[in-house]
Amino acid sequence: MSAVGTAGAPFDSFEEWNPTEDSVRPVRGKHRVIGKQRGGLARGGTVLGVGVIAAVGAGGMASAEDRPPVPVSMPDLGGLADDLAAQLPEVTSLPGIGDLISGAPDSPGPDGVTEASAGPLTRAGLSRSEAEQGRGAGESLRDRILQQADRQESAAQDEERVAAEQAVGEQATRDAAADRQEADKAGAAKGAAEREAEAAARAKAEAERRAQLARSYVSPLTSYTLTAGFGQAGDRWVANHTGLDFAAPTGTPAKAVHGGTITQAGWTGAYGYRIVLTTDDGTELWFCHLSSIVRASGKVAAGEVIGRVGATGNVTGPHLHLEVRPGGGAPVDPKPWLREHGLDV
Repeated sequence: MSAVGTAGAPFDSFEEWNPTEDSVRPVRGKHRVIGKQRGGLARGGTVLGVGVIAAVGAGGMASAEDRPPVPVSMPDLGGLADDLAAQLPEVTSLPGIGDLISGAPDSPGPDGVTEASAGPLTRAGLSRSEAEQGRGAGESLRDRILQQADRQESAAQDEERVAAEQAVGEQATRDAAADRQEADKAGAAKGAAEREAEAAARAKAEAERRAQLARSYVSPLTSYTLTAGFGQAGDRWVANHTGLDFAAPTGTPAKAVHGGTITQAGWTGAYGYRIVLTTDDGTELWFCHLSSIVRASGKVAAGEVIGRVGATGNVTGPHLHLEVRPGGGAPVDPKPWLREHGLDV
């Protein structure tokens, strides 16, 4: 029994109709043609429904399995996914996701897919060079840990080196301070020794000077007793005492204290017999109360006898009254003058 179509003609009299992309209006969006179903049976309910309706409308009992498969156009879900993907944000911009991807996104390959998205999970976080070398994530992590350990060890070594250099510098500073202290002590000791040596040299020079002066200056009497000093007051003098009295027996030789010239000699009232000896620097030495005058004029040398001790003039006993008058002026104390010239009286 032949099946009859809706127009009254049997189904076997029609040619098989295969809808194409041009003859079928797309339902929505993009579509793609689905190939023949496995075993002649459509997977979707749409194909099965079309076969059943065709069989019932023909009034026959033909099974849809006896009919050739009819391609049915379906929406292109891949194109729809592309449109949705174009509207989604970049993965690296999502919070908490971008940090999981190491470094900047890789540049797309020849097929337009980046290495990060196309690579397996075992290569996640690897750089391009590491991926090209065929190294796994474990090896890369180990290498990075070793590199970090090396950097930490290097930093620790640098800190130890800096600490050692600082310790050496501090020790050098302490050593330099100790050396300076030793040098200061040595300098102080040397300075003290030099000062002592200089003092000894000065003392020696003074002794030599005094010895030389002693050879040129002599005491007026060899044996004597000091009975009156300079400036002493008393009823025996009209004014304060103007010289130094050397008490000695009458006739004791009186010697020239220093070389010079006798400018005066004779009787002078209260001074009795007096001799004036003028030295080369103009100092006048008065020898008074003499019992006799040995040299009355001319040049004399130090230590030469020029007179003798007596008690002439205003006196209470035999003695030599000695006055020192620098430049022929007012008298000064004879004792410091004599000591200045190397004579201790």
